[in-house]
Amino acid sequence: MKFIADLHIHSKYSRATSSQMDLENMAYWAGIKGIKVLTPGDFTHPEWFKELKEKLMPAEPGLYRLKSETNPKPKTQNPKQECRFILTTEISCVYSKGGKVRKIHIVVFAPSLEIVEKINTQLAWIGNLKADGRPILGLDAKELAKIVLNISEDCLIVPAHAMTPWFGIFGSKSGFDSIEECFGNYSRYIYALETGLSADPLMLWRLPDGRTRTLISNSDAHSLVKIGREANVFDTELSYSAIVQVIKSKDPQRFLYTIEFFPQEGKYHYDGHRSCNICLAPYESKKYNNICPRCGRPLTIGVLSRVEELADRPEGFRPESAIPFRSLIPLEEIIAECLGVGGRTKQVEQEYKNLIEKFGSEFEVLLNTPETELKNVTLPEITEGIIRVRQGRVNVEPGYDGVFGKIRIFSKAEKKSFLTQKTLF
Repeated sequence: MKFIADLHIHSKYSRATSSQMDLENMAYWAGIKGIKVLTPGDFTHPEWFKELKEKLMPAEPGLYRLKSETNPKPKTQNPKQECRFILTTEISCVYSKGGKVRKIHIVVFAPSLEIVEKINTQLAWIGNLKADGRPILGLDAKELAKIVLNISEDCLIVPAHAMTPWFGIFGSKSGFDSIEECFGNYSRYIYALETGLSADPLMLWRLPDGRTRTLISNSDAHSLVKIGREANVFDTELSYSAIVQVIKSKDPQRFLYTIEFFPQEGKYHYDGHRSCNICLAPYESKKYNNICPRCGRPLTIGVLSRVEELADRPEGFRPESAIPFRSLIPLEEIIAECLGVGGRTKQVEQEYKNLIEKFGSEFEVLLNTPETELKNVTLPEITEGIIRVRQGRVNVEPGYDGVFGKIRIFSKAEKKSFLTQKTLF
């Protein structure tokens, strides 16, 4: 069975997360996006875990669905597309190792609510799980792996957004140079890495650990509209064990591809200093010895520089039998650029709904709908925008030091032409 999965998001109990991130809304938006398997995230939070137990019921082995009395059954979702939930959470490990403070985010997969309860009991002895949906624990990442895998060998440990400066396993600010350095003798149980928004497989394949581990991609969404901005496309049986086995085996026949941000759009792609509006490519940073040329303080070293530092393969290297990837831009952003308006405006929302109603889901529009069919229901420039994104024909202004990059599909002259036709729309 071919399906799309987003395996890392956050609930309403995480900091800086929308209050609308509840199970009913998650299931609704999974249908709109075209996602079959979604995590509710944050299973360590006591209140959220209580909701999971109350509102979810077993579906396929290791997967859950909303109980019928809580399922909103949106018009955009037929029974065959009903969302399944897989249990994962993100944990922030903050500790000292090798004379340096480490801040590593880890995604933990669990096969059942019963196993989650055991994990939560153990972790509650270590830190305050009530404080945040993504708890901060003074716990070595290796020790976290030991605790979780001793509870159940069916759990999966995945370093989150591997290259992010402050919280990635390879991050420039508090990370390590290898999985072995971080996890020691538990490295053999680390089967996968999460690419994160500021990196893609093409970058991570240059690293030794990026070639030996499976690369997965997830949205890390803090709001409903961000669900699915990165995701995974599988062709396997629908169950927890099948999904985990596909990740472990790195089988391109069953793990078809990942869906990625254009990594330049991620907010830590280039080096820079946000307060000084300084954004630099790696070779430029070296000229300044990684010091901001305006204020004299250290630059935030981004993902691209860190890749260059750790890489043992040239730019553009692709391993044999690697899982492919496709880079996309969210449909709302494409529509907004074509209409010359903000992303959350009424015009964009209206055309977004039009396309979802016609073709079933956002991923169906972005990935599969033929150009001829798109032309029949939307503006020519929106059709052209979708096709250009599929082909990777975009212009990017890289993100840096917490500032998201900017993607441009059309030139200024093309946009000006669109705007003159806007009243016709």
